[in-house]
Amino acid sequence: MTASKLDQLRAMTTVVADTGDIEAVRRLKPVDCTTNPTLLLKAVETPAYAGLVEEAIAWGKRQGGAAAVEAVCDRLAVTFGTELTRIVPGRVSTEVDADLSFDTQASIAKARAIIAAYKERGVGRERILIKIASTWEGIQAARVLQAEGIDCNLTLLFALPQAVAAADAKAFLISPFVGRILDWHVKAGGGPYTAETDPGVVSVKSIYAYYKAFGIKTVVMGASFRNTGEIEALAGCDRLTIGPGLLDDLAAATGDLPRKLSPEASGKAPEKLDLDEKAFRFAMNEDPMATEKLAEGIRGFVKDLRSLRKLVAAKLDEAKAA
Repeated sequence: MTASKLDQLRAMTTVVADTGDIEAVRRLKPVDCTTNPTLLLKAVETPAYAGLVEEAIAWGKRQGGAAAVEAVCDRLAVTFGTELTRIVPGRVSTEVDADLSFDTQASIAKARAIIAAYKERGVGRERILIKIASTWEGIQAARVLQAEGIDCNLTLLFALPQAVAAADAKAFLISPFVGRILDWHVKAGGGPYTAETDPGVVSVKSIYAYYKAFGIKTVVMGASFRNTGEIEALAGCDRLTIGPGLLDDLAAATGDLPRKLSPEASGKAPEKLDLDEKAFRFAMNEDPMATEKLAEGIRGFVKDLRSLRKLVAAKLDEAKAA
């Protein structure tokens, strides 16, 4: 019997589940799992996880004070993350609040608090990746955290300069957003694209080639896929984080899945870049896609974070009134 495309992919790439849905992770059996405020909000609104939410609300009610809402949101993220560490054998990514994306010191403090909260639950830092937006400030926060032994996942990454700066900071992992890059180009009138000419796929291939050419250890994890064609075009990438729907599609698909990326055949690398803060900001300014999608991504995560906080505030008020 021919192996499914998902099984073939797993033989050459570490497959990560892009979801906060605990049952989906249990069913799909990825190596790692990654969440964000959008996914966490969906999970919190799911009746199956009412018990986890009620525990966090009861805890928050006892804490009291103006910071109770934010504290409960942090507790929820760690609660879901802890459950996920019991299912996946690898890492779970937990996100620093997106509204801290331009505050290096606050991002560092939040990351340390997340790691401490996991430690209280018996989860070591070696099981966690701290997700931080790939702003200049976020990358510098990752530099400090990595030096402390706290591994980071630099997310909302759309361009080579971000990848180069992340590697310079010795980030453990980067998450280039394939589908969102495609979205921007389609909206700008580009295309039609094949899987191989998809701008998001091309971007990840160039980052992968750069890293392999210069012996960079930072893991490349393609993210934000729109279709299985994008995933298949990146078969062999270090890691790919994929939503449950597309994982199911790959599990149901058969046929040969050839390896497209490998360290030995990564193609011609771009010119080596040396980026200080001024050069980084100028390079980003020169790339309207990367600039716009980074800003849009942060706004989107902040919107969902605010929605989560609003939901938690309402539940805390209900608990206090009961």
